[in-house]
Amino acid sequence: MLKFKQPPKDYSQVYLEDTDQPLPEKLDPNTRYMFLSTIAKGGKSVIQSVKDMHLNRVVAYKTLRSEFVDDEIENTRLLREARVSAMLQHPNTLPVYEVGRDSKGQYYFTMKLVHGYTLREIMDYRERYDLVQLVEVIEQIARALAYAHAHGVAHRDIKPENILVGPYGEVLLLDWGLAKVWRKDGTSLDEDTGEVSHVIDSDKTITGHGKLQGTLCYMSPEQIRRDPDISFSTDIYSLGSVLYEVLAGVPPFDSDKTYEILEMVENKQAEKPSEVSKYPVPRILENLCLKCLNKKSEDRPASMKEVLQILQQDWSAELIRS
Repeated sequence: MLKFKQPPKDYSQVYLEDTDQPLPEKLDPNTRYMFLSTIAKGGKSVIQSVKDMHLNRVVAYKTLRSEFVDDEIENTRLLREARVSAMLQHPNTLPVYEVGRDSKGQYYFTMKLVHGYTLREIMDYRERYDLVQLVEVIEQIARALAYAHAHGVAHRDIKPENILVGPYGEVLLLDWGLAKVWRKDGTSLDEDTGEVSHVIDSDKTITGHGKLQGTLCYMSPEQIRRDPDISFSTDIYSLGSVLYEVLAGVPPFDSDKTYEILEMVENKQAEKPSEVSKYPVPRILENLCLKCLNKKSEDRPASMKEVLQILQQDWSAELIRS
């Protein structure tokens, strides 16, 4: 049975004094949010928990770190992330509440605050969880990606750290900051081809091996090559990498050295999960993740819908014991 972090009682309880409190005659946007604590700091952004004084609820508030507030590209990316997240209205995506500028004119957006565990935190205690529970998480993420792909969005950053399991069974795909969208004529921005160097440059000095190598473990070969024609298939590869780790207990490729991971992702075939796992591995799921991990995108499943169809098969009888 999964156990989850619960929201602080002071902020989750509903009282009549809060629901019926009148709004000020003149609303001042600069005093709408009361800042509570920092939730996370990334390479370019920071997420804080804040209380929305108009609606009396606690939400997540995302903005750029101070050293990037004047960076035009990063501002565009933050705004794109907010709007992509808001436009993809799906049960497995995080609702966005508001986008705006603060008193200094800097972009921010607010979104639902969920108290749960990432799939990375869950996988750190893999032996405690049944495979059925974990594959259900993968299936929910596949649903979110199928929806995103149908609406013209590739996520491009699928990894256990960006998958959140909440206290009420909700599964959410987080962080659309690297999402790729296309123009109406089918073209995309040239700056999209620099995401690998963006990840390496931003993460190497902040978190070293832990996050940099962890991110590269799930990147597709075309992301490593900075292919300008990258497609939705990159998400199929990355989800296959996450499924591989669920089955095998380890990522398909890993090393202490960045260049070795890059080389393996591009050129090495992953071992069968059943050959490295200490857990029974369903043959159907093993074949699926290995197909997702094909180096050539055309050799992978044709769509996320095809991935979903296989995940929904009765795979429990197809167990391979290592």
